[in-house]
Parts: sequence; C-alpha cells; structure tokens
Amino acid sequence: MKNLLIQTAKRTGLVDAEQLARFLGENARSGRVDEVLLSCPYFTEEAVLKLFAEALGWEYFADVSAKAVPVEFIEAVPALYAQHHYLIGIRPNADNGELTVVLSRPLDANALDNVSKMTGLPVRAAVSTRAAITSVIDVAYEQRTTVIEEVVEELDSQNLDQLVDEVAASDDLLDVVNRPPVIRLVNDILFRALQLRASDIHVHPYESKIQIRYRIDGLLYDTLSLNRNVLPLIVSRIKVMAGMDIAERRLPQDGRCSVRLGQREVDLRISTVPTSYGERSVLRLLDKSTALFGLDELGLWKDDLEKFDSLLTHSHGVIFVTGPTGSGKSTTLYACLNRINSAEKNVITIEDPIEYQLDGISQIQVASKKGMTFATSLRHVLRQDPDVIMVGEVRDIETARMAIQSSLTGHLVFSTLHTNDSAGAVSRLLDLGVEPYLVSSSLIAIIAQRLVRKVCPDCREPADPSPHELRELGLGEVGGNDGKFFVGAGCEKCFQTGYRGRTGIYEMMMINEHVQNLIYKRETAGTIKRVALDAGLQTLRMDGARKVLAGATTIAEVLRVTQADIV
Repeated sequence: MKNLLIQTAKRTGLVDAEQLARFLGENARSGRVDEVLLSCPYFTEEAVLKLFAEALGWEYFADVSAKAVPVEFIEAVPALYAQHHYLIGIRPNADNGELTVVLSRPLDANALDNVSKMTGLPVRAAVSTRAAITSVIDVAYEQRTTVIEEVVEELDSQNLDQLVDEVAASDDLLDVVNRPPVIRLVNDILFRALQLRASDIHVHPYESKIQIRYRIDGLLYDTLSLNRNVLPLIVSRIKVMAGMDIAERRLPQDGRCSVRLGQREVDLRISTVPTSYGERSVLRLLDKSTALFGLDELGLWKDDLEKFDSLLTHSHGVIFVTGPTGSGKSTTLYACLNRINSAEKNVITIEDPIEYQLDGISQIQVASKKGMTFATSLRHVLRQDPDVIMVGEVRDIETARMAIQSSLTGHLVFSTLHTNDSAGAVSRLLDLGVEPYLVSSSLIAIIAQRLVRKVCPDCREPADPSPHELRELGLGEVGGNDGKFFVGAGCEKCFQTGYRGRTGIYEMMMINEHVQNLIYKRETAGTIKRVALDAGLQTLRMDGARKVLAGATTIAEVLRVTQADIV
C-alpha cells in the first residue's frame, strides 16, 4: 500500500512524493497507513483522501447529499456507529441495488463489512472528509421517519419503576437503538421540535388525551395527540432528565438539563405544574449551536442602528428595552453587550435565568430563595467596579431605584420592563415609586420592540392588500401594489404557515431635554409620546409598515403584534 501511494503521488502530483516517502519511512511502525497519513502535518486531509481514491480506484466526494442516503441505511445503522466510524451510506444511482459507503478512513475494512452485514446489501467504498460526512449524518438522521405511534403501543406493557432505572441524564436524540419506549418517545418529541425550529414544547393533559404543542415563531401549534395513559411515563421521564422529584406530583417544579442532537447541544428549561387532569409540562429549548445575534442582524433600520451605536458610547445612563414576554428583549440586550464587550470595560450581568454564556462577561444567576434578588445582587455588583451593568428585569421599586442610582454614579445600565410602548415605560417607573427627578436625569433611551414573523422566502408570492388593511397600517396614501406586498402560500419548509423566522420591529425614543422636562412634571405617557412623535419618533406600527413595504413581513402580522397609534 505504501509503494502504491508513493507511485500514485509521483503520477498525479496530489502530494509531494519525496516528502510522502520520507514521512512513511519515519513512521513505518506507527499504525495503519491511512490513520498515519491523516495525522500528518504536511498534507491536508483532502489531499490524502484524494490520493487514496486515485490509488484504489475509488470515487472522492467533495460533499455528500443527505437526499442520497437511503432509508435502509438509516434504519439499519445506528447514528452513533456512523458518527464513531465517520461513515455514511449513499445510493447515487437509484436503479443500482449496491450501497456506496463513504468513509473518512479509507482502510477501515471492518466498518465496511459491518455496514454490509447490518444492511444486507453489497457495498463499495468511496471517500470524503470528516466534516462532510459528519454534517450529512446529522441531516440524514434528523430526517428519519418518527416512530411515535409504535412507541406508544409498547409503553402499555412497561413498568414505570424499570424505566426510571434505565434513564440516562444526557442523551443524543439521534441514538434511539435499544432504548426503552418512553425514552424513545420523549426523544422523538424533542427531536421533532428541533426539526420544526420550536422554542417551546407544551405537554398539555386533557380529560381523554395528551396534546403535544410546539411554539414555532411565537405561535402555538397542536402537533400530536397521545393516549392519556402515557402521561405519568412522559412526565416522569422529563423530570428524571431535569433532576426533579418524580414522586412529588402536587407541587410545581422547575429544572434544567442538556441534550445533544448529533453535533448540536441544546439546553432545556423545564417547568411542571399540577392541573385537574394531571401534571402539565413546558420545555423551553435553547440551542447552544445558534450563534448570538449581532446588532446589525436584529432587523434595525440603518438610522436606528446608528442611534443604537451612539447610545452604546455613553459612559453612564439607563437604557430600557420594553415589551411583553417573548418579544426578544433578552436577545437585544445580549447583542448590545456583545457590541460593547472589550478588554477595557468590566461588564457584569444579573439574570434570571442565564440564557446564553457570553465570553469575557461575568454573569450572575439570581436565586430568590437564597435571598439573591436583583436588588441585592446589584448592591454587590456595584462593589465590583463595573463599567456596564445589565439587570435582567426591573420588577420592583428597590431594583428600579438601584438601577437608576447606579447610572447616576457613572455606570451604563441596561434593563427590561414589561410595558406596551416606549412612553409607557416612564409611567411604569413613576408608578413603581421612583422620583421623577431621578428618572428624568438618568434615562437616555427607551426601546420598545416586538417580533414579527418573516414571509417564507420559498413560497412567497405578491399580494394585493385591501384599502382597510392599508389604512389600519397607516399606508392609506400608497397607490397600487407595485409588487411591494407579499404573503407566504405555505410549503413544507415553513410548516404550511407561509412564515419562516422572525425579525424585530422597534420604537426607539431618545430622551431629549424636552422629554426630560415632561417626565419631571409627571406628564402622561400620551403627552410624552406626542412630543416624541413631533421630534421624529417612529412607532412600532410605523416601523412595521416599513418592513411590510420592504417585503420582509405581512400587513396581517404587523397588525397582530402592534396597537393603533392613538395619541
């Protein structure tokens, strides 16, 4: 084999033949030739694999299509085996009964024989890089058909105590071979949720059934109904995953854990509450492989992005991000901190809970049961010489007053409030009991935001909105369609909704001298908003209208998440 490789190198020039001969001579007893060469620092993995392909007369694949992976391979070969041996089976020619096994270790003859035995098919070898094979394994096994119906039938004959003993704390969701049925069922529910880009899973018990619901792009969808008898098994499995007490069924419980989907690591935050028909569970999914958004990826228009950047240069002051639960406030704050984060600044956050880990930033988890509230944490953080502080949420007068006083002592403070619009945040602070002079002197901006679903790019088509819709959105003067408006027809990629992904719409109120005076005089939110509008404020609905005209979303979606601009 060594001589064959050296001759092939001389003939093709894929690698330096002299260097190859010298390296093989120096490492003659180091192990199998393919493993030795793939660890060689002189040649790339791609060059070595192409050399083997030429020498052995095999095909080299630069990339492998998941669509070419046959169902027989996925059903017969466990995902863990494919991942461990870095191999995948494909059938480039549908008429050919032969299976092509793509390897990243060309001389792994045992693995080749095992795949042939598992599938019962004749095989021939080909080669590709580890990265190409790993990515296609994840996609191919994610697309496998689910087996929920079969699993539910098996559950009836299982003993709960035995199942609890067999539970593992952290699993790869792709590994379903030889698993107890309840584990396979819960893994499959999680797996489907990740396929559909769901952010939450609801296990909702009714009198005669269990409804599994997924929150996708902010809306709940019923996706699966199960027999009511399996509820204790599902809830117990979920509790064991999260380290909760499976014997306690009369009190609410919270927990968290991690699961893997191939190369992806997903955090789960789990909550259970007792209801009249049994325990209800909600699982929040946080995909660690999803990169944090940058400020320029949030959906801000260029002028708003420039305003945002100018805010982040302030050395002190308070910036509030407002909106209801699930409107993307935390994502915006993380994007701000990522933009600010530098070696020259000490950035500390106080969160409940910590959703994503940020490099170079100290993050503190609130623990109210132990007396570690937002207010007490903030008091201690001020002794840590911070430059920038992020307080997850202002819920009471103590936290509000401390956050504002922190800004007056030379710190830039970010926080969130639950209010409908930017001007409402001022009224909320005053209602909490914060003195008007403190609010007016510390606030530098209030950003209200909502999330709207984006039109699916694969099935979008031009639409002709009604005059009523245009008037509602404030676009009464827009004449004709001009191809500006789009809706999604619905396709497989968007779960037949016509929408895929979300983007933010923003209302950014900068606190100028005039607004400061109004706050000091305790003027109403309506008065403050009117003045801000005169100064050029773009309301949530106005920003939504801009995104509709840009073809990013639909009129119905903007009307769903915003209120009419009545001031």
